[in-house]
Amino acid sequence: MTLKTGTIVSHSVALEWGAGKVIEITPTLATIEFSDGKSRKIAASHFHTLQPAEASAFTPPEKTEQARPAKKRATAKSPKKKK
Repeated sequence: MTLKTGTIVSHSVALEWGAGKVIEITPTLATIEFSDGKSRKIAASHFHTLQPAEASAFTPPEKTEQARPAKKRATAKSPKKKK
């Protein structure tokens, strides 16, 4: 199977991941975003475990914007003195 960016695949050993979309491919690995919400890097030596999947099988994970709490400073910043 030839992998290209945008190809929809499934992992024959880890079916619980769901279908995945190839988001990056290099000579040594492929980065695939799976329906379970995780991106995984699959080594070229394991490409044989990937199978073509129907485009309808891939459901992109929901992108949720979570507000990050503001970092607290250890000490208060003192104002600069004017000359």
